[in-house]
Amino acid sequence: MRDPYEVLGVAKNASAKDIKSAYRKLAKEYHPDQNPDPKAKERFAAANQAYEIVGDEKNRAAFDRGEIDADGKPRFQGFEGAAGGADPFAGFRRQQGPGGSRFEFRSSRPGGDPFDGNSDIFSQIFGETFSRGAGTGAGRQAPSGADLNVTLDVTIEEAATAEKVTAMFPDGRKVAVKLPAYVEDGQTIRLKGQGEQGPGQPGDALVKIHFRRHPRYRVEGRDLHADLAVALADAVLGAKVAVETPTGKLAVNVPAWSSSDKVLRLKGRGLPEKVGGHGDLYAHVRLMLPEGGDSDLEALMRNRKR
Repeated sequence: MRDPYEVLGVAKNASAKDIKSAYRKLAKEYHPDQNPDPKAKERFAAANQAYEIVGDEKNRAAFDRGEIDADGKPRFQGFEGAAGGADPFAGFRRQQGPGGSRFEFRSSRPGGDPFDGNSDIFSQIFGETFSRGAGTGAGRQAPSGADLNVTLDVTIEEAATAEKVTAMFPDGRKVAVKLPAYVEDGQTIRLKGQGEQGPGQPGDALVKIHFRRHPRYRVEGRDLHADLAVALADAVLGAKVAVETPTGKLAVNVPAWSSSDKVLRLKGRGLPEKVGGHGDLYAHVRLMLPEGGDSDLEALMRNRKR
């Protein structure tokens, strides 16, 4: 085993902080999950062994006094380290907890953990990767990309008919989104694999639906309300009047002597319900006087006032 100071690239009088910093740099550079070079595992194991010696205050003092060698012998003859032919990664294991995964070291060497309170150093170095349970080693998956949050404005007609609409993503992509049969204002739709690309699988896109303000319809739950312009003569005499619905025009009967604000219910012409069926469309009668005036109507009104 080479001199641990030489392996870590630090002077013999280097501070504990400098030694730790040098080790962190090497571990990050040569960790097999981060570096595919076949020699990386060898360099990584050497850095681990070196840090076990000089990264621990007591071990470092014993090494500097000549009481142990670069392999930690003879004081700790029972150590089954890399120099003894054992797996150099045998002391490392990943701990799963409420906050995610962390990479810890457990030494078989008397005296306990050579990191002396810094057993989470791998979590510090590879924090985001290991906290997501990621990596490219056996039994682990590479980290997924980040999720994207996207807001998608849709019209009432699009929501009512579950149309396919186009969402513009922050990265410039245009993605076709098929609206579900039942969709609410503020609802979030998850699109698997449409997020940012990571070392492993891409993340997801979280598309928040926003109902665009409509010039005709007012939304109340799954029902729609709209104003219906009706000529005075039609309101007095009654008539069939065309009503715009989200799925097209529909002729409705306006009863004779319909006053303004009379409400006509068009059953099932609203937005889709969650358990099947549709809400209703309520047409509010609005009387409309002839543009430019009407001399006959004006004469009639004058006669009625006498």
